[in-house]
Amino acid sequence: MRKVNSRAQDPKHAQIPTAPFYVLLVALFALYLYFQAVPFLALLFGLLLMVVFVLLIVFEIVGSVKEEGFLRSVLEMAFAIAIVLLLWYGAKALLRTAYPLDVVPSCSMQPSLNRGDMILLQGVTNVKDLNAPVVGVSEPAFARMSNNQSDEFLECVAYKSSDGRLYTSQMLGQGYSVGLYDPLTGGIIPQAAQSGNLVQYTCGTTRVSFSNGTTGTEAYTAAVTIAGTTIIGDKNNSVVVYQTSPLDLFYKLGDDYVVHRLYAIINASGNYYLLTKGDNNPGLDMQFENYPIGISDLQGKVIASVPYLGYIKLIFVKSFTEPAGCNVTMSD
Repeated sequence: MRKVNSRAQDPKHAQIPTAPFYVLLVALFALYLYFQAVPFLALLFGLLLMVVFVLLIVFEIVGSVKEEGFLRSVLEMAFAIAIVLLLWYGAKALLRTAYPLDVVPSCSMQPSLNRGDMILLQGVTNVKDLNAPVVGVSEPAFARMSNNQSDEFLECVAYKSSDGRLYTSQMLGQGYSVGLYDPLTGGIIPQAAQSGNLVQYTCGTTRVSFSNGTTGTEAYTAAVTIAGTTIIGDKNNSVVVYQTSPLDLFYKLGDDYVVHRLYAIINASGNYYLLTKGDNNPGLDMQFENYPIGISDLQGKVIASVPYLGYIKLIFVKSFTEPAGCNVTMSD
């Protein structure tokens, strides 16, 4: 007679079928990604995804307890947690940063990095760890800029005058020109008007592609000049993650940290300050009311990335919907 496993027939030990939930999880994730640009649907699928994910964890734990017994399940769980903690703290020590893993929260680095990418960071303790042009300035010159920071908040925009009014836009339309816009005065200023600034901007145009398949032309910062040295953005420069300051516009908009590329490094008599820009942004961070950052503000530099994995964090911090700017990608 064939022996029957009475434990398997016991309803108390019946396994909860989790396969359908894994299929549902994948389907919800695909729908969440597809409807990112539709706030209501992104929120709906994001919430459902979070609920299913939590349920799967609960079902797996309950199933493990029924199959293996409570004590063994607890020991296995403790072992798994210990491995994760060992890997986490080992990575922190090896990579010399308190933040070895993070997530790209926006589309400002497209196409190099995309929203939801998980990024691996390495700590930065010396300017030699970073790849970007370094320009030397005097400490008094940098102090003058810091004390009059609002004079540096100049944006490259498309503009036209009509009926005595000034119209500005990031995109070029018929009859529009490109120039420097001063938010303080609300007007376009000539290039020479920034001659007293430590960082001076040169405006240009670049092609952009929209998610609907159309293209356009955008005003952007084509170069900066610092103490007579002109620098053009380079996609080979380091990508860094930095903590925002309460004075920064990004902080006021809710961004605790930013993932952007180095544009230039200012050496002010041995003190180093970093100018950053998102690859997909029309201007440097400093042009949008954010202050230059020091090396001590860095969480690290990006050394690797994995697509999509970061969405787990974004969903659980309730960053469900796609932020502004994800529908456009700069060509240059």
